Amino acid sequence: MTGALFALLFFGSLAAGALGSALGMAGGIFVVPMLTLVAGVPFPTAVAVSLVSVIACSCASAPLFLSAGLTNLRLAVVLEVATASGALLGVLMVGVVPDAILYGIFAVVLLVSAAQMITGRQDRTTPSPIRAPRYPSLAGSITERAGVTTAYQVSRLPLGGGLMFGAGTLSALLGIGSGVLKIPAMDAAMKLPIKVSSATANLMIGVTACGAAAAYLLSGALDLELSAPVVLGSLAGSVLGAKILVKASGPTLRIVFTIVLVALAVPMAANAFGMNWGVSV
Repeated sequence: MTGALFALLFFGSLAAGALGSALGMAGGIFVVPMLTLVAGVPFPTAVAVSLVSVIACSCASAPLFLSAGLTNLRLAVVLEVATASGALLGVLMVGVVPDAILYGIFAVVLLVSAAQMITGRQDRTTPSPIRAPRYPSLAGSITERAGVTTAYQVSRLPLGGGLMFGAGTLSALLGIGSGVLKIPAMDAAMKLPIKVSSATANLMIGVTACGAAAAYLLSGALDLELSAPVVLGSLAGSVLGAKILVKASGPTLRIVFTIVLVALAVPMAANAFGMNWGVSV
């Protein structure tokens, strides 16, 4: 590996880790496009390296979210059962799905998640006539920077569990940490505050990524040389991003999240149609 490539991967991963952690989804959603589109790394290798960076991001930023009282631990444990089951299915599908289809799925995931975030914003201003079931044991509260405490409850837990299963499957296939799916699911489907969704997803993605990364390591798809600068950059960026999430406002995070998702969907969709933007062929 050249010094220029090491620097590119380190600083690119630092930015990816900071932005991903600030949005509560680690940097995997940005690391995979960086490795495939910029560094020309094959998709399976990019997925394996990304999963390792996801674990690093989750471990580095989770303590700050916990100390700030943003993470709902009880809900994370419940949903992680479904997510881990989905990740197992995804691992079994590795090598079966062609790269072009994976790029297409990645692009669709990004666009659907962006649409869910927009719908979530509209749901906040339009009361629903249907009364959703509540789960008192999973309820919680967060204290904003201004000192205002907001209580929240969990809605539609079965729907959330089903979405988490799908998120786990795609996480193992795409190496994205699945925060990009978990956050919109908890925000729009389960009606959680955006900061709670982000912090709880950040804790869960590390657990989900561990099993999938181990499978890639055993199969020989994990490039340890590429992983070094990516993990180091992701660790530094995730600590910075966690501080940003604690201080940032919910509406701002939602807007940034939506813009980033749409921007990343374009090159991934291009590769799905064979344009090979930066892909090693």
